[in-house]
Amino acid sequence: MYGEPPPPASNDLSGTVLGPAVQAGSIRDVHIHQPAASAPIPRQLPPPAAHFTSRAGTLAHLDALLDGGGRTLIVLTGPGGVGKTALALHWAHSVRRRFVDGQLHVDLEGFGAAEPVDVADALGAFLRALGVAPGGIPAMVAEQAALYRTLTAERSLLVLLDNAFSAAQVRLLIPASATSTVVLTSRRRLSELVADGAHLVEVSPLPTRDSVELLARTVGPGRVAREPQETERLAEICGGLPLALCVAAARLAARPMLSVRNVADELADEATRLTGVGVAEDRTVQAAFDVSYRHLDPGAAALYRRLALHPGTEFGPGVVRAVATAIDPATAHRSIEPLLQASLLQEIDEERFRYHDLVRLHARLKADLDEPRDELRTAVLTQVEWYHAAARRADAVLTPYRRRPAYTPVTGPAGLPRFDARERALTWLERERVNVVTAGQVALELPHAELAWHLCDVLWPLLLLLKPPLRDRFEIHRRGVAAARLWGDAWAEAVMLTRLGRVCTRLGDAAAAESNLHAAIRLYETAGDAKGRLDAQEGLASAYLAAGRVGPAVHLLEEVLAGSRRLGEPHSIGLALITLGTALPKAGRAAQALPLLREARAVFDGLTHVDPYNGVRATAGLAGALLAVGDPAAAEEAATEAAQRMRALGAVHEEAEATVLLGRIARRRGDVAAARRHYLAAIELFAAAGSPRASEVGDELRRSGEPG
Repeated sequence: MYGEPPPPASNDLSGTVLGPAVQAGSIRDVHIHQPAASAPIPRQLPPPAAHFTSRAGTLAHLDALLDGGGRTLIVLTGPGGVGKTALALHWAHSVRRRFVDGQLHVDLEGFGAAEPVDVADALGAFLRALGVAPGGIPAMVAEQAALYRTLTAERSLLVLLDNAFSAAQVRLLIPASATSTVVLTSRRRLSELVADGAHLVEVSPLPTRDSVELLARTVGPGRVAREPQETERLAEICGGLPLALCVAAARLAARPMLSVRNVADELADEATRLTGVGVAEDRTVQAAFDVSYRHLDPGAAALYRRLALHPGTEFGPGVVRAVATAIDPATAHRSIEPLLQASLLQEIDEERFRYHDLVRLHARLKADLDEPRDELRTAVLTQVEWYHAAARRADAVLTPYRRRPAYTPVTGPAGLPRFDARERALTWLERERVNVVTAGQVALELPHAELAWHLCDVLWPLLLLLKPPLRDRFEIHRRGVAAARLWGDAWAEAVMLTRLGRVCTRLGDAAAAESNLHAAIRLYETAGDAKGRLDAQEGLASAYLAAGRVGPAVHLLEEVLAGSRRLGEPHSIGLALITLGTALPKAGRAAQALPLLREARAVFDGLTHVDPYNGVRATAGLAGALLAVGDPAAAEEAATEAAQRMRALGAVHEEAEATVLLGRIARRRGDVAAARRHYLAAIELFAAAGSPRASEVGDELRRSGEPG
């Protein structure tokens, strides 16, 4: 009774809540290997470093490798902080116009505090950038890789893979085209890739002269000219590592009256005091961080430590304000500036920030040393609760009709966003999706099971409207079930089991779907929740329909409608009417479906302000029933309306289904040209969404006697 469009496929579906058919990999989906015709050319390269210096010899070597022709794979290797990413970006921007089909980029996070990026996540991001809708991303990693090879076979692409951890993480991300180039950075040599044709390029520390030039570009040539010998000494102390040089230069830039000698003395003293490598791969880098950290005011230092505990890689100003307010409300509005000025935090986009992975490790070390354990837990909880509170606001705008149990925050989140329109709420939820999902994982680890469950629940509108890959959806629901069980809330477990059952239905695993949904029904009955029980029964009926058990499905849906009418809640009644109305024609009872679908339209006409989507579903269902009873004129009118309104909502898959129906209607009327036009339009829409329905509709077109 959720009224959601069919979700996409997924990969890596191991888990106890899935049945054996799914675990054995028996799902057989056909995927269209074409992106949308209008898909934009990806331009994913981050901006180059503002003060990039020298590397002329290495740049010339990279140019020569590219000029050698054919597919080029370049591995830039060297210690942390040596400037591999800056070099890769500078060179990539210098040659990007040679790659007419665009540039792809991903940070594989191989050396951060968290696990490296899963190759399936990276492949999914690349496929979406190449025009595949989330719903068209295949189920298994091997299928994703095959689709990626197909899409890149004839394209000239530049691919930048930053912070690679292993050869296995990289191999599937290499395009198939002979005119593409891959440049990757890693602290490991990854010599295994030589067998794949890789060229290993060592990135060395800068010589003293180039280090001085980098300092001059950052703080100004006049500052360097006044103390040339001390500047050379500072460059030597920094060991030619651009990261250490930039941190030292940031301290000078922030203090125009501070002498270079002072900074050099301080850094030299710090470096000689170190007895081991510590968190960084070079003692000089840690020394530079320690010096800058020691000169932060107490509030900025606390923010530096606590933001390093952020659940995701990058973040916006809202969560910064929440953490800073917990430290000192009076200075929260300007708390991030000292970290930016000290180059301890990177501004990667307008109001988007992140730590360099070495800086983050340093900040976490300081947090372990300088923060009481209870304070650290509160800092983590502040950020996790902020994401829940912000996402809940977006959820309330997008699905106001939905039941949401109350959650009382411990920390009182501050700086929450406000959403004055559905589009803004959905945009925010999509931009922060990774952070919200990761916050749920962190909440479960705290452990704070209640909050972990709420962070799964609050993602529902994103799952409903944006259709992320089913792999993500499955993991969210599975974590929701685990959180509910740890929390000990049977009702919350029933909610997640119902959703998980629907996911299994779309995966084609009827046994797992029915098992989860039967369990949900029992839990709802125990909790005394009649509406929840009806939701789970409707999900079970959908599982029956997917398995071809039309009779039992219709019987169960009739019970659901009767139960919904007894409860008297209009939205639930409308959804039950749609579900039964669209099932009846499959049982040869199309005439009985007409009044139900007309009633559903009337119900949702009164709910357009809270749920515009399901009213159009009712109209589309009515069009199909009208065609089934032999009224093609009325069916065409309803199908045209449904297609237009789905287009306005941005629901591509549903617009395509309505367009298929228009093709069937035209064929019934004997209008061959119109039928062909509608079928081809639907195929194009499905292909744009990456849906396997494109090939199915192509088959239908051919079976109808028209050339595809």
